[in-house]
Amino acid sequence: MKTLKARLNKQLKNAYLLQGEDLFLFDKAYAMIKNAAHLSMEDFNLVKFDDDNFSCDKFLDATQVLPLIDEKRLILLKNITKVSASELKKIASGIDSLPKSTVVVIYDFEGKFTLLKSECEFVDCRRFDQTMAQAVIVSQLAKRGKQITQDGVLTLLDYCNGYLTKAMKEIEKLCFVDLDNPLISKNMVEECVSKENEFVVFELTEALGKRNVDRAIELAGLLAKEQGILSLVGNHFRRMFFVSISQQSDQQLAQNFGIKEFAVKKIRQQCQNFSKMQLKKIFNLLEEIDYKIKSGQMLSENAFNFLIMKILFI
Repeated sequence: MKTLKARLNKQLKNAYLLQGEDLFLFDKAYAMIKNAAHLSMEDFNLVKFDDDNFSCDKFLDATQVLPLIDEKRLILLKNITKVSASELKKIASGIDSLPKSTVVVIYDFEGKFTLLKSECEFVDCRRFDQTMAQAVIVSQLAKRGKQITQDGVLTLLDYCNGYLTKAMKEIEKLCFVDLDNPLISKNMVEECVSKENEFVVFELTEALGKRNVDRAIELAGLLAKEQGILSLVGNHFRRMFFVSISQQSDQQLAQNFGIKEFAVKKIRQQCQNFSKMQLKKIFNLLEEIDYKIKSGQMLSENAFNFLIMKILFI
C-alpha cells in the first residue's frame, strides 16, 4: 500500500489484488487505481461484481469488452466469497490474457483469491504501523480543520486497535465534540470513542497478568456476550505463548501471525506479566476447553468465563 502511488505513477497494470484486514486501505487503494484509470464514462466503463451478481463467465466476458471513449475499462470484484478452485484457474487464465484497456481490481478481504497473486499486482492492505497510521489520522483531521494531541492520537489508535477503518468513523464524531476548539485531546477520545474488542482483550490480558481480579471480571463481563470472543482471547494467549518461547524477531513473528510488528511488540510486553510455564498451562487449558466443547462436555457459552477464572488462579 505504501508504494502504490509510486507504482501507479510509473505504470497502470492490468490487474490488482488487494488483501488485508483494514477496509479503509482497500477503499484508498481502489480510489487511487480508479483515479489513475481516468474514467470519464463510469456508466459504461466501470463494472462491479459481488456475491450477488458474480459468475466466472460474466466476469471473463466483461474483461473482453472495449471501453467507450475512455482509454481504460475498470472491473471490480468486491469481497466475493463464492468462488471454486476451477473458477479461480479460469480467472487466472483470463487475467493473463487481458486486453491492454482492461484493469481488474480484486477486493479479497477473506483471502479467497490468493491463487491469483502471481498474476496480479499485489497491494497489502493490512493495518499500517503506528507511525504511518498516526500520519493518516493527522492528515485526515487537518482536512477538517482539526488537530489532535500526541497522546490523543495514540489513544485513538489503541482504542481502534490500529484499524484506520474504525478510526475514520470515530474522527467524524470527534470533530463535532467541540466545534469552537480545533484541538482534539486524549480526554475527548477517552470519553467519545468506543473500544475495539481486540483492545479490550489487551486490557483483559493485562488485568489477568497483574492478578487484578476486579478489573478482569469487569472486562470479562463486557466481552462475554460478544460473538467469537472465546476464539479472540484464545488466539491472543496462543500468540503470547509462541512469542514467549520463540527465538524469531518481531518482524518474523508478525509475518507468521499475519499481524503488524507493533502488535507483536505489545504482545511481548504483556508476556512479561506471565511466566513461560504459566503461558504453557494456559495453552494446554485452551486445548482442553476446545476438546470439551467439541465433545459436548462443556457448553460454549460457559467456556469463556471458565477460561478467565482458571487463568486468574494459574
